[in-house]
Parts: sequence; C-alpha cells; structure tokens
Amino acid sequence: MHPASRDLQSLLDDYTSSEKERGLQLAVYKDGELVIDLCSGIANAETGEKVTSETLFPVFSVSKGIAATIVHRLVARGLLAYDKPIAAWWPEFGCLGKEEITLADVLSHSAGLQNIPAGTKWADLADWSGMCRRLAEASPAFPPGTAVEYHAITYGWLVGEPACRVSGLDFPALLWREILEPLGLSELFIGNDKPWRLPIAVLEEEGGTVDVPDPETPRSIPVWLLPLASMMNDADAQRACMPASSGLATARAVARHYAALLPGGVDGVRLLDDETLDRVTALHPPRLAPDVETGFGLGYHVETLAGPAGRQIRSFGHGGHGGAKGFADIESGLAISLTKNKLNTEPYAQEIVDAVRTLLT
Repeated sequence: MHPASRDLQSLLDDYTSSEKERGLQLAVYKDGELVIDLCSGIANAETGEKVTSETLFPVFSVSKGIAATIVHRLVARGLLAYDKPIAAWWPEFGCLGKEEITLADVLSHSAGLQNIPAGTKWADLADWSGMCRRLAEASPAFPPGTAVEYHAITYGWLVGEPACRVSGLDFPALLWREILEPLGLSELFIGNDKPWRLPIAVLEEEGGTVDVPDPETPRSIPVWLLPLASMMNDADAQRACMPASSGLATARAVARHYAALLPGGVDGVRLLDDETLDRVTALHPPRLAPDVETGFGLGYHVETLAGPAGRQIRSFGHGGHGGAKGFADIESGLAISLTKNKLNTEPYAQEIVDAVRTLLT
C-alpha cells in the first residue's frame, strides 16, 4: 500500500470516531495499481457490525457512471450512436415530442424527461418493462436539447433500454459482460436476483417524510421515495435494477472501474480508448446551446482541476446521494471512490477526497 495509507486511515477514523460519519470505505488506484484500500467505522449501528473492504454500500447515483460506461462501450462497437434518436432502437419511444431525443440528450440530462411519470408507485420502479412503457408514453417537460435538468432516476431506463435492445441482454447481464467479467469484479451490483454473499451496510439519514402542498405533482424524485436511505435499506430496492440509483458496491470495485477507463487501464484491461474518453468527458454536447450551463459530459460529471505547477487535470465520474463518490483524474492517473452509510450534505466526503489528491498527486 501507498505510504499515505497511514495518514488516510487516521483521517477516516477521525470522522467515524467523532460520529461525523458512521462507516466509510476509501479505495484509490494510481496508474492502474490499487494503492489505497481502507475502511473505518460501523456498517450496522444496530448490530455493531464493522465495515470491511468487502461490505457493500448502496451508492445511489454513482450507478449512473457505471451505466454510462456500458453505453460508451456499445457506441464504440457501432451498436449505438450518440447523435441518433433513441427511437431508432426503441420505436415506441418516438412519439409525443420525443421523436428526436438522442442518446446524447439523455446522457447529458437534456432530454426533458427528468420526472417520474404521474401515478407511478414504488412497485412500478422495480418493473423494468413497465417503467420503459411509462416513459415511452410520456411527453418532455421542455424541448429536448435546450436545457439541463438532472434525470435523477429516469436516466437509468432511458440509457438502459436502448442498450438492452441492441445487445439482446438485460441490464445485469450487460453489466457482467461489459464491466464485471473483464475486470474480474464481484463487488458491484445493479439488480440482483441471487442470494447476497457479502454484507450490506445499513444507511442512516436524518429527516422523515416531506410535507409539500402538491405531493402528486410529477418530480424527478417523488416525495413518496423520501428519505432515500429508507428506500435503499429495503431488500426489494437493493435487488431492483434501476441503473440511475440502485447500485450496491464496494469502494474498491468502483475505483477499479474508473481505473480501467484511464490511459493504461488496469491489469491489461482498458474499457474506453483515448478518443472516446475525450469525447464523453467534454462539456456541452453539440445539441446544447453554448449559453446553457452544465457540469455534464456524456453520462459523467466533469470538471477541470488545478494541478501541480499550474497543470490542469481533467476529472470525470459521478457522485451519489449523501456523499458517495466514484471518479478519475485523467492527467494524474488517480481513480478514487468513497462509500459511506451516514448520508449528509456536509463537506466531509470532499475533504477526504481533497486529502487523497494532496497526498497522491
């Protein structure tokens, strides 16, 4: 392990012992090598079970970056295309103003389909074909390609259904073929119908039900799903295949995925080539007007960081509700993931990431 492991372990322990956090995992790859694999704290406050490097954590929207990688690999093989209408592979989708919505529109959160359709209930979310049918019957909230609104949950079916149709596989099988099998991973799930062999961390989140004057109004995250910790502590939700939000993973697995996207890959495996990586991590996909602000490329959140000696470092990946993180810094060769079970909006997760960059860049 890297010499910085001791300092980072002490940092994680400080957060969990002070109860700012409950349980944490931190994994870092540097130039294709796993150099940090740490854990701290409690996975289940009721039983006292401790976090290990193999504890699975619900990672919410970290799942989106995984789903994006699958789509990019299908594009690279010519099965999908960013600038082609989704209706080309999903014909019944092409109606009610959705005829020209492209794959790039969905990946960049500019399709106008951010809201869960009215009348949807929790049981419906676990019904893949039913949710795809609901979205095929929906109308965009704004002209596609003209604005950016975060597609918190619908993103999963909108990118997943075209991928499933062109591959002939369901999404868990696609995940296995495109990411898990090449990388030798067994600690990452988006949908699972088999017995769990690894422990799952129990999430904690302050706040209860949300009182709003119009709870039936369609929203990207319906009020009946809140708090989200309760949703992802539910056994049915943990098994459901919602590629935008229902992933369970270890930090080590997420970091390995991002390490395999960087130049050089990991253990001889490179999931995307340089040309694809440059394209999908560029801001403002072509259909968006130049004055539309966005932090998204194609499926990943992207930003430019100040590196040593004035160098710029391009970073891409995806965070998750409550602070989970998975991303890569291209020029520094870092792939970093943080998983946690105390969901909050405090800057603790970012402070840990900042420490990693300081010590390893």
